[in-house]
Amino acid sequence: MEKCKIDFDSIPWESPMEGVRFKAYNQEGRRLRLVEFLKGFIEPDWCRKGHIGYVLEGKMEIDFNGELVSFVPGDGLFIPAGEESKHLAKVLTEVVRVILVEDV
Repeated sequence: MEKCKIDFDSIPWESPMEGVRFKAYNQEGRRLRLVEFLKGFIEPDWCRKGHIGYVLEGKMEIDFNGELVSFVPGDGLFIPAGEESKHLAKVLTEVVRVILVEDV
C-alpha cells in the first residue's frame, strides 16, 4: 500500500516557466501535481488540457475564452480537455497553490 501515499517532500520542484513550479507523481496514466503559481503569472498561451483540482491557497482568475471565473481556497475545479474549454490562468495574490489531477 506504500504506493498509495505520495510524499511530496521527497519530490523535487520542476519549473517549466517563470512564475510556476510543481511537484508531480505519475501512476497508471494519471498525474497528481502540487502546483505553485507566483503573483503576476499569466499563461503565455491557451491551455487545452483537462484539469481536476482543488485550490489550497491564494486567488486566481481563469479566462475561459472571454468568461472570467475566480477561484479561492476551498474551490474545486473541473476543466474538461479540448478547444471548447480552452483557458488562461492569472494569479491575483502573492502565491496560489493547487492540487491537480490530470491524465498523462
